[in-house]
Amino acid sequence: MTTLSFDDDGCDVVYEGTEFRLERALIEEAIEKDYRDVTDHEVLQMVEENPDLKGEPRRIGDII
Repeated sequence: MTTLSFDDDGCDVVYEGTEFRLERALIEEAIEKDYRDVTDHEVLQMVEENPDLKGEPRRIGDII
């Protein structure tokens, strides 16, 4: 299971027991959207090849 924890500067990720950080600028560049308009599903797709996308996607702006 992958865990995502968002703040104003980026996202802390735990993927298969490995912890790392995705900075805001990296997420914006990869998704080509403003950070607050990116969804949690889009970030999860950056981390996992074939993620199990359950539920409705949530905008980072709504999460933080």
